[in-house]
Amino acid sequence: MSKLGQLIITGISGPSLLDEEREFLEKENIAGVILFSNNYESPAQLAELVNQIQTTRKEYPLFICVDNEGGRVFRFKTGFTKVPSMMELGSLNSPKTVFECSQIMAKELKACGVNLNLAPVCDIVNNEQNKVIGDRAFGKTAEEVSKYISSVIRGLQTSDILSCAKHFPGHGCTTKDSHFDLPIIKKPLNEIRKEEFLPFTKAIKSRVEFVMMAHVIVEEINPDLPTSLCPEAYEILREELRYTKLIISDDMQMKAIADRYSYEEAAVMAINAGADIIEYKDMEFARKALNGLKQAQKNQELKNETILDRHSRVMNCKERNLKEYTPIYIPEISKHVGTPASTTYIEEIKKKIEEIKA
Repeated sequence: MSKLGQLIITGISGPSLLDEEREFLEKENIAGVILFSNNYESPAQLAELVNQIQTTRKEYPLFICVDNEGGRVFRFKTGFTKVPSMMELGSLNSPKTVFECSQIMAKELKACGVNLNLAPVCDIVNNEQNKVIGDRAFGKTAEEVSKYISSVIRGLQTSDILSCAKHFPGHGCTTKDSHFDLPIIKKPLNEIRKEEFLPFTKAIKSRVEFVMMAHVIVEEINPDLPTSLCPEAYEILREELRYTKLIISDDMQMKAIADRYSYEEAAVMAINAGADIIEYKDMEFARKALNGLKQAQKNQELKNETILDRHSRVMNCKERNLKEYTPIYIPEISKHVGTPASTTYIEEIKKKIEEIKA
């Protein structure tokens, strides 16, 4: 069985799994599925979808992941408890509150079969012009952001939801948005080490299971390559920050990458550079990426030892965290998602935030 599928996370087209999507997941032994708002109608439908996806599993369950950060980046809206943005939570100056909000998010995601939340945002908003991160971050200084990172990771991971620190090496000082263009960071690397790296160091010490690599150019790391395709950036994360777990790319369909490289070429570059998993919003591009990896393996551009290294790290994570999958029993979901207790708790938090704003 090919190991390459375990290096890919893909999106799917709608609220239920199509036959050709099921076939791709099963035949290619894909690592996981990322879900967006177009895949969601209700908690019960979500659980049914996850149950469908997990029927394609082989040795271990698939990663089922989502960006549920709180605030404006929250894919599952109706039915879930709506947590405020991290910037708003940070204003309360209470790591305990952040932990409790993360626990609420985790319990609701787990009830529907999700096992990986692509949070927390470890970026520092130290550029007022930055709109892509903005209130997704906890604050404007390394100290402010670092203060809450372990609360999110512990809140998620003690409730059986894997956590992902993003977007290394820091997306908060950029003006461009990598969804649409390639940001270039001219800030000296020593300054980045003293500032942007600190929340990621905190995340690693808090045993985060994933770190997401951003699509940005840091001139002092490599003036020609985005960090997601750049061996030097992965080396910094592995050697300097001593991170040993999974590194996932940001969405490889973002224009920062897709406007500059073919899907096949970028996939090979990212895995060769040091990514363990590459992520695609749409399955058609995940297919192209996988074909690119297969061709590169065939012509030795992608070495077997590299594939084995990435694959063994993915398997290690799954073995430790996702040993078995028990299908979600749909009638039980309402006991755990959008409960009166969670709603009341969040309403109280929102009142405190409004008082601070006033």
